[in-house]
Amino acid sequence: MSFALGALKYLLIGAALLLASVFVVRGWQAMRGPPLQPWHLHVPDEPTAGQIDNMDWGQWMRREQAIMAGVRANVTDKLPKSAQIPQNRYFAGAPMNPANLRQDWNRSLSRAPAAPPRGAIVLLHGLTDAPYSLRHVADLYTARGWHVVAIRLPGHGTVPGGLTKATVEQWQAATRLAVREARRVAPNLPLHIAGYSNGGALAVAHALDATDDPALGMPDRIVLVSPMIGLTPFARFTGIAGLPAIFPAFVQAAWLDIIPEYNPFKYNSFPVKAGAEAHRLTTVLADKLEQARAEQRLAKLPPILAFQSAVDSTVSARAVVTALYDQLPANGSELVLFDINRAAYVGPLVRESARQAVDGLLPTSPRTYRLSVVTNAAPGSTDTVVRTYEAGATGATDTPMGIPYRRDFTSLGHVALPFPLSDGLYGAEPAVDDHQGVALGALAVRGENGVLSVSPGALTRVSSNPFLPWMLGRIDATLGQAPTGPE
Repeated sequence: MSFALGALKYLLIGAALLLASVFVVRGWQAMRGPPLQPWHLHVPDEPTAGQIDNMDWGQWMRREQAIMAGVRANVTDKLPKSAQIPQNRYFAGAPMNPANLRQDWNRSLSRAPAAPPRGAIVLLHGLTDAPYSLRHVADLYTARGWHVVAIRLPGHGTVPGGLTKATVEQWQAATRLAVREARRVAPNLPLHIAGYSNGGALAVAHALDATDDPALGMPDRIVLVSPMIGLTPFARFTGIAGLPAIFPAFVQAAWLDIIPEYNPFKYNSFPVKAGAEAHRLTTVLADKLEQARAEQRLAKLPPILAFQSAVDSTVSARAVVTALYDQLPANGSELVLFDINRAAYVGPLVRESARQAVDGLLPTSPRTYRLSVVTNAAPGSTDTVVRTYEAGATGATDTPMGIPYRRDFTSLGHVALPFPLSDGLYGAEPAVDDHQGVALGALAVRGENGVLSVSPGALTRVSSNPFLPWMLGRIDATLGQAPTGPE
């Protein structure tokens, strides 16, 4: 007993020393980092989860308008001279200031089709993002005569400081509000929910809640893009990084990244709180999945169509397979995986773990869903095929895509999937009529260190998808189909 107590004592001392070391290091990093700016310090007055649950769409939009006015008054109109520069989205004269663009995609929207709607789609964007991230999915549904409801999740679309207070509960309440609006504008018609990244987790969580309470609005289909079913192990400890911020001298420790804000529809700066809430959402989702499985409610879920890059430095591709798809009933669901490019210029420089990433996700036994893999037709060939494993089978069939894999893309990834090459902000070949203030996806960074005001590394991550037209076609093919329930 005395030995066990002694070991416990030393274990606790070691843990305390480790925590103190993290505290000191993070505090030191904070003091050396760039100073916080008005967009980090201003926290918009977002409604609470309870307030959102008691709002209708009109009330939400009026509150959002007041929040945006507060950002203008407290940030844009009070910028110091040093921040009034072209690469700052909060400077009124900046080309990427959302007010200077054709449409401000930071705002919620409820878009009606020209004719009576065939159904309604709820769009849920990702963490630090805005409704812009699913704009091309919105355009598809609009073209097919569906009413589009895209909500700006609390803490987003305003200033990064908003994410220092936003919670999972607010995001879930906003999801419920968007579903209520979709049901209102298209009563008794098909309902779809599409979620990107963090929004994907919210979409699945809402459907799981609806298996227990149908009044919440069960979607007929779910579409997921790079869904945040699981995160990297490091995310579990994100909250610890912000501990020194309890002291005013270390307030910058509340931020993992303090980066210039040059993107009109996504934050670059990232607060510790946002990472902690994202991880908490994955644990909430895991608990909901386990409870629904135990209570045999998973059979009530609608078909899910998901698109995921086999290599993704933000979310876990394996979690999409094991924690979600391997739990689904046989209801017509499909998972699409995008393999790395085996004809990229960098060939031999690819990590072995990336080269084998998709192999670890392939079925070793029959599964209840269809699995499709977009990959090179042969090593070294830019021709691509869709390798399909039908539900219940382990063998595959290859279908030519007719879309080449660009040799300058080593892979796709988390950011790239929802944007075509022609996207004005993220596309590698931005369309001239899609001006978004800055063409981030087309920048080929070559030059001396220190020339740019942003890290060159931030601009090398692939941000557009040559296969998006095919991907939208896959979604389009489901719009005329009735849901396939379990036998």
